[in-house]
Amino acid sequence: MRIKEVIVVEGKDDTAKVRQAVSADTIETNGSAIDRYVIEQIRHAKEKRGVIIFTDPDYPGERIRHIVDQHVKGCKHAFLPKDHARAKKDRGVGIEHASLEHIRQALSLVYELSDPALSEIEKDDLIAFGLIGGPSAGRRREKLGNQLHIGKTNGKQLLRRLNMFHITKDQLGTAMNQIIQEEKNEQ
Repeated sequence: MRIKEVIVVEGKDDTAKVRQAVSADTIETNGSAIDRYVIEQIRHAKEKRGVIIFTDPDYPGERIRHIVDQHVKGCKHAFLPKDHARAKKDRGVGIEHASLEHIRQALSLVYELSDPALSEIEKDDLIAFGLIGGPSAGRRREKLGNQLHIGKTNGKQLLRRLNMFHITKDQLGTAMNQIIQEEKNEQ
């Protein structure tokens, strides 16, 4: 599988793992201390070939994703669920620990951000599905993020991502009905 866009990852181990899974070029941020030079590299890559941000599913990875997205508008996003990125014996989380198949899957389900002013989903929809304000809201948001391949979020981030990635009310409803059915089956 050849990826046209340049993939932004956190470090050398991520680059090595991504290159085992797909044929692609990467830019490494070297952690969350992203300097101007790296931002300029990403901006140049975005103009020439496009960019996919593919960071670890943890707080530092989300912070890096946010920093890059703020400085370089129009990047695409790929997400890896946390349970697909766990190291053996639970010694960390990162792309470098994911299987090649999970990396390929994440990179095949890339999202482009768009104008949230065109949003279809509202806060009331999230409340109705128990995604905010309820005792199992965090668990449901994580399951939804995994199912829709948009990453784990808090309630405010979820509404923003659903709308920025053009997830429709129908798609949200279908995903949530499946999650609710799974919860019933677990009881």
